[in-house]
Amino acid sequence: MLALRTRAAQALKNVKPFETRQLLLKQKPSVLSLGVRAFSSDPLALQDDFARRHIGPSAKDSKNMLGVIGFDDMESMVKSTVPANILMDRPLAMDPAMTETEAVKHLKEILSKNVVNKSFLGQGYYDTIVPPVVLRNMLENPGWYTAYTPYQAEISQGRLEMLLNFQTLVSDLTGFPMACASLLDESTAAAEAMQMSFALKGKKGKKNKFFISNDVHPQTISLLETRAGAIGIELVRGVHSEADFSDGKYCGAIVQYPNTYGSIESPGETYDSFAARLHETGGLLIAATDLMALTKIKSPASFGADIAVGSAQRFGVPMGFGGPHAGFLSTSDSYSRKMPGRIIGVTIDSEGQPCLRMAMQTREQHIRRDKATSNICTAQALLANMAAAYAVYHGPEGVQNISGHIHALARVAHREITAAGFEATKEDFFDTFVVDVSSKGMTAKSVAENAAAAGSNVRVIDDNTVGISMGEGITREDIANLLSSGFGITSPDLSADESVTTVGGGYHRDEPIMTHPIFNQHHSESQMLRYLKTLENKDLALNHSMISLGSCTMKLNATSEMIPVTWDETANIHPFAPHDQVQGYHEMIKDLNKDLCEITGFAAVSAQPNSGATGEFAGLLCIKGYLESKGEGHRNICLIPKSAHGTNPASATMAGMKVVVVDNDDEGNCDMVDLKAKIAKHGDNLACFMITYPSTFGVFEEAIVEICDEIHNAGGQVYMDGANMNAQVGLTSPGAIGADVCHLNLHKTFCIPHGGGGPGVGSIGVAAHLAPFLPGHIVDPEASGDLCGNTIPDICVPKSTGAIAGAPFGSAAILPISYLYIKMMGADGLRSATEHAILNANYMAARLDGAYDILFRGKNGQCAHEFIIDLRPLKASTGVSEEDVAKRLQDYGFHSPTMSWPVAGTLMVEPTESEDLAELNRFCDAMLAIRAEIDDVGSGKVAIENSPLRNSPHTIAMILDDKWELPYSKEKGAFPAPWVKGTKFWPTCGRVDNVYGDRNLVCTCPPISVYEDADVKELA
Repeated sequence: MLALRTRAAQALKNVKPFETRQLLLKQKPSVLSLGVRAFSSDPLALQDDFARRHIGPSAKDSKNMLGVIGFDDMESMVKSTVPANILMDRPLAMDPAMTETEAVKHLKEILSKNVVNKSFLGQGYYDTIVPPVVLRNMLENPGWYTAYTPYQAEISQGRLEMLLNFQTLVSDLTGFPMACASLLDESTAAAEAMQMSFALKGKKGKKNKFFISNDVHPQTISLLETRAGAIGIELVRGVHSEADFSDGKYCGAIVQYPNTYGSIESPGETYDSFAARLHETGGLLIAATDLMALTKIKSPASFGADIAVGSAQRFGVPMGFGGPHAGFLSTSDSYSRKMPGRIIGVTIDSEGQPCLRMAMQTREQHIRRDKATSNICTAQALLANMAAAYAVYHGPEGVQNISGHIHALARVAHREITAAGFEATKEDFFDTFVVDVSSKGMTAKSVAENAAAAGSNVRVIDDNTVGISMGEGITREDIANLLSSGFGITSPDLSADESVTTVGGGYHRDEPIMTHPIFNQHHSESQMLRYLKTLENKDLALNHSMISLGSCTMKLNATSEMIPVTWDETANIHPFAPHDQVQGYHEMIKDLNKDLCEITGFAAVSAQPNSGATGEFAGLLCIKGYLESKGEGHRNICLIPKSAHGTNPASATMAGMKVVVVDNDDEGNCDMVDLKAKIAKHGDNLACFMITYPSTFGVFEEAIVEICDEIHNAGGQVYMDGANMNAQVGLTSPGAIGADVCHLNLHKTFCIPHGGGGPGVGSIGVAAHLAPFLPGHIVDPEASGDLCGNTIPDICVPKSTGAIAGAPFGSAAILPISYLYIKMMGADGLRSATEHAILNANYMAARLDGAYDILFRGKNGQCAHEFIIDLRPLKASTGVSEEDVAKRLQDYGFHSPTMSWPVAGTLMVEPTESEDLAELNRFCDAMLAIRAEIDDVGSGKVAIENSPLRNSPHTIAMILDDKWELPYSKEKGAFPAPWVKGTKFWPTCGRVDNVYGDRNLVCTCPPISVYEDADVKELA
């Protein structure tokens, strides 16, 4: 810590006196962008300008919409909506907008600077083959990648089923009955498991020690150190056989199985003996493991582990320079209430039929707020779905053939290396072994350099030792090339028979794997193609209709932005590849961070956080590090408005801060009287204030500058939640407003798709004084250096500590999406997008006002980019609830807006800039038609129990049922508006019964017989 403080102090010397917000608002750009072009005026220029494709309303429609809300032009609307003291009067200093063709070509040229070597690096990331049927029909399919988290289960049954397949796969291979529906990566999963152990066995801090085996992956150890240090867990590292638990203060321990050097068990003591010793003192054992290895070796549950964690990357998900990948966590039923992340469970619908939904949502960490043991919100749903699809497609025999191939490669390479006289791993291994190259007079550096020159990367462990890890895509020719170039073995014997596919040493897994029918059906491409299409058809995504979820920014994920994700030079790069092989990635990341610095008004940006909540955590750690460097580490109070997203208090708790809630006034603004009172009470210990801007109520608070000043005057820092950046870009910025740090949801404002619940990127921007405290990385310290796009030289400090993700740049493979969005929009396009997001929201609010109460507005009567419909008065007078309206919207072909957040009994609508006037009107027409149905209930014309509202959504099974006994027609139930007949989307189940599902918890695939029984009574 002392060394870090010294480096931070040196870096801070380079920080100039604080630039006032007036300078940020008015400074002239060095490069002016071209305007947003409807079409190029140059007939010889490319005509595929992007902004007109991304922004929905035409110029004519925008003019008409402005008239509806009382404005002559966009400028007057903006000035009436955004407080004058934060409004920028200059364009962003950015490159001129590129056309789609130009931008894709430009990025291709950059990423072509990457060198795609065959990877033998391992350490949690492996060569894999994505089945083409999964690549084309899932990863590259907007029906899968543009869906949202499946909170509306009736129109999400497809991805819910695949996520349940994922849980079933993980449970099967790890030997535990409960698994979550994915976590951010393996290292994060390990940290979550550590905190879970602390919550379960820590006895309120009395048992605060946690043991880490030296043989755990280095990046995981580093992340555990980051997490533990924030909440007071004492880490003890060492050889597992020498661990002493006799003081009774250990809440848990973690081992790697197989370990980071390849041995299935670390030598010295069997893992079952180690588990028994730990259990005697009341601790929990975590096994960080490998799903592919578990198809060949015994499960972690078999030797007494309590929790298994790991990554599903090698089940058909590209390395992608570190991500995104689906982490996993599995455990026993008894610990389910303390599990992080989402859990998919089985329940029944209103017709008594089995269906799926997100189980036990009240235990979700963002709902538990400051009582949370985790801040997980975004998961890795799309990548978990890919891994599950890989397992479904290959089945148990196919997967074991692949794992046999991997093991055989390792066995043969090990055989030839030892035959050549090298000292190598003597313990049993699966896919990885280490070689002491000094035994033949070589150095690890020379072996790695010679291998790399010939197209192969090996892991350098120390001066004398290299590691070799095999993956699915490795061939006999690759082995020959590695042995020749790296080890000087010119004529190896590469013969093999079935004997080298089986793991020995008593570790062989005898019981059958993946026995559920879902893994034993769809093994031809025709079958798999149809299965994926069947699931896709069950889900409503952006390729069907707008998804107006407030605070979620479900905007266009343009096809051109998605193209680079699956390029070879993007997808097949190991996160720990040598720097000279990843110059393309480095150039893109630095340029992206530079643009984000300009957009946010900050001095530096880190791309390491792989979710918004992780960005929050990283930003809070920057604040803690800065305060500690000033000798003010005692400051631990985090003020948070009552309206804040639940991840804010959860992240603050994880960062070791004490949460103090600030009230909101009747207009939804931060209550300045209460804020000042809380500052007066806690000023000496005030660390920070977390605020979302515009507010979670969809309003530009007029007092935001005063709020920042009050916090700064008390010695605190301002953390701005970037969830609503879609209303800031080009108009104002966190830095201009006065914030010190802000995380950016690149999966919202900057167009990375939500993927049905992940992936995401939570890049954090910081003011210059916080730059030295951005997250570092044990494997690549340079990730926190100049690649952060810093606008002031030398303020970013390369360091090996403070990691908050497993890879140096988090989910690097999806950063090209945001990069292309910014490059294609340019400064004027980005500002226009923000203006249209505000216009669209205010237009819809105007159309719905009168039929519904609009809950909050700004000083001049406008909302920001989202607005809240208050259904509480209607519920009080008619009994119609927000859930009734949400489910009825499904019959009209729409996903519901955000339900009961941030205010219970409401719907929050965010249309984004990407929806055109016709779609906005269609949604408004649906809501107005629903209001008429509510009036029918209120007038007594129809009883609520017999209304289309309470019986929604209407499935095709309900419509085809001869027993229809409801007083309205089938047509009114299923086709309530004229447009529905031409584009009908059928919900695939009736309204889900959440209570039944939680009382009868089933979180793996149930037997097929459940679905064959039309009169389901019990599922467990």
